[in-house]
Amino acid sequence: MYSRDEFIHQFRGDVLGKTDNHSSIEEEFQNKTLRPILKLQNDLIIQVFKNYLNQNRIHFDTLSLDKKMNTIENAIAKDSQLQNTYKGLIIAFFTLEEYQIYSTVSSGLNKRIRSMLMERLQSQLQLF
Repeated sequence: MYSRDEFIHQFRGDVLGKTDNHSSIEEEFQNKTLRPILKLQNDLIIQVFKNYLNQNRIHFDTLSLDKKMNTIENAIAKDSQLQNTYKGLIIAFFTLEEYQIYSTVSSGLNKRIRSMLMERLQSQLQLF
Protein backbone atom coordinates (compact mmCIF):
# COMPACT_ATOMS: atom_id res chain seq x y z
CA MET A 1 0.00 0.00 0.00
CA TYR A 2 1.31 3.42 -1.00
CA SER A 3 1.63 6.36 1.31
CA ARG A 4 0.05 9.63 0.21
CA ASP A 5 3.47 11.08 -0.68
CA GLU A 6 4.44 8.04 -2.78
CA PHE A 7 1.12 8.19 -4.57
CA ILE A 8 1.50 11.91 -5.31
CA HIS A 9 5.02 11.45 -6.71
CA GLN A 10 3.87 8.63 -8.99
CA PHE A 11 0.70 10.42 -10.00
CA ARG A 12 2.45 13.70 -10.88
CA GLY A 13 5.12 12.04 -12.97
CA ASP A 14 8.66 13.09 -13.72
CA VAL A 15 10.36 16.32 -12.77
CA LEU A 16 10.31 19.03 -15.42
CA GLY A 17 13.20 21.44 -15.84
CA LYS A 18 16.75 21.20 -14.64
CA THR A 19 18.25 21.95 -11.29
CA ASP A 20 21.87 22.15 -10.26
CA ASN A 21 23.91 22.83 -7.16
CA HIS A 22 23.59 26.58 -7.76
CA SER A 23 19.78 26.63 -7.85
CA SER A 24 17.98 28.47 -5.08
CA ILE A 25 15.44 26.62 -2.94
CA GLU A 26 12.66 28.44 -4.76
CA GLU A 27 14.02 27.63 -8.22
CA GLU A 28 14.49 23.97 -7.33
CA PHE A 29 10.97 23.83 -5.85
CA GLN A 30 9.59 25.46 -8.99
CA ASN A 31 11.19 22.86 -11.26
CA LYS A 32 10.69 19.77 -9.12
CA THR A 33 7.24 20.53 -7.72
CA LEU A 34 5.37 23.42 -9.31
CA ARG A 35 5.96 22.65 -13.00
CA PRO A 36 4.71 19.04 -12.80
CA ILE A 37 1.66 20.12 -10.79
CA LEU A 38 0.78 22.93 -13.20
CA LYS A 39 1.13 20.53 -16.12
CA LEU A 40 -1.08 17.97 -14.39
CA GLN A 41 -3.70 20.58 -13.47
CA ASN A 42 -3.66 22.42 -16.82
CA ASP A 43 -7.20 21.49 -17.91
CA LEU A 44 -8.60 22.55 -14.55
CA ILE A 45 -6.55 25.77 -14.59
CA ILE A 46 -8.12 26.64 -17.96
CA GLN A 47 -11.63 25.77 -16.77
CA VAL A 48 -11.27 27.87 -13.60
CA PHE A 49 -10.27 30.87 -15.71
CA LYS A 50 -13.19 30.33 -18.11
CA ASN A 51 -15.48 30.27 -15.08
CA TYR A 52 -13.86 33.47 -13.78
CA LEU A 53 -14.53 35.19 -17.13
CA ASN A 54 -18.13 34.00 -17.11
CA GLN A 55 -18.79 35.04 -13.51
CA ASN A 56 -17.33 38.48 -14.11
CA ARG A 57 -19.15 38.87 -17.43
CA ILE A 58 -15.94 39.44 -19.34
CA HIS A 59 -16.48 38.91 -23.07
CA PHE A 60 -12.98 37.65 -23.67
CA ASP A 61 -13.56 36.71 -27.30
CA THR A 62 -14.27 40.35 -28.22
CA LEU A 63 -11.05 41.71 -26.71
CA SER A 64 -7.89 42.53 -28.63
CA LEU A 65 -4.80 40.41 -28.04
CA ASP A 66 -3.26 43.08 -25.78
CA LYS A 67 -6.43 43.37 -23.72
CA LYS A 68 -6.65 39.58 -23.38
CA MET A 69 -3.09 39.46 -22.07
CA ASN A 70 -3.79 42.34 -19.66
CA THR A 71 -7.03 40.74 -18.48
CA ILE A 72 -5.17 37.55 -17.56
CA GLU A 73 -2.37 39.49 -15.88
CA ASN A 74 -4.77 41.67 -13.86
CA ALA A 75 -6.97 38.74 -12.84
CA ILE A 76 -4.03 36.70 -11.55
CA ALA A 77 -2.27 39.66 -9.92
CA LYS A 78 -5.23 41.43 -8.31
CA ASP A 79 -8.09 39.00 -7.66
CA SER A 80 -7.30 37.39 -4.31
CA GLN A 81 -10.20 34.93 -4.56
CA LEU A 82 -8.89 33.66 -7.90
CA GLN A 83 -5.34 33.52 -6.49
CA ASN A 84 -6.54 31.46 -3.54
CA THR A 85 -8.46 29.09 -5.80
CA TYR A 86 -5.35 28.47 -7.89
CA LYS A 87 -3.12 28.10 -4.82
CA GLY A 88 -5.52 25.47 -3.49
CA LEU A 89 -5.40 23.55 -6.77
CA ILE A 90 -1.63 23.47 -6.54
CA ILE A 91 -1.04 22.96 -2.81
CA ALA A 92 -3.39 19.96 -2.82
CA PHE A 93 -0.72 18.07 -4.79
CA PHE A 94 2.17 18.85 -2.44
CA THR A 95 3.73 16.09 -0.41
CA LEU A 96 4.15 16.76 3.30
CA GLU A 97 7.82 17.59 2.79
CA GLU A 98 7.00 19.97 -0.08
CA TYR A 99 4.39 21.69 2.04
CA GLN A 100 6.98 22.25 4.79
CA ILE A 101 9.32 23.82 2.24
CA TYR A 102 6.47 25.90 0.81
CA SER A 103 5.49 27.18 4.24
CA THR A 104 9.01 28.49 4.91
CA VAL A 105 9.30 30.45 1.64
CA SER A 106 5.65 30.89 0.68
CA SER A 107 5.91 34.55 -0.30
CA GLY A 108 8.52 33.93 -2.99
CA LEU A 109 6.84 30.76 -4.17
CA ASN A 110 3.45 32.48 -4.40
CA LYS A 111 5.03 35.03 -6.75
CA ARG A 112 6.44 32.20 -8.86
CA ILE A 113 3.05 30.48 -8.92
CA ARG A 114 1.31 33.67 -10.09
CA SER A 115 3.93 34.23 -12.76
CA MET A 116 3.74 30.65 -14.01
CA LEU A 117 -0.07 30.78 -14.09
CA MET A 118 -0.01 34.01 -16.12
CA GLU A 119 2.42 32.52 -18.62
CA ARG A 120 0.43 29.29 -18.86
CA LEU A 121 -2.89 31.06 -19.45
CA GLN A 122 -1.42 33.62 -21.85
CA SER A 123 0.21 30.90 -23.92
CA GLN A 124 -3.15 29.13 -24.36
CA LEU A 125 -5.37 32.02 -25.45
CA GLN A 126 -6.85 29.90 -28.24
CA LEU A 127 -8.66 27.82 -25.60
CA PHE A 128 -10.81 30.72 -24.42
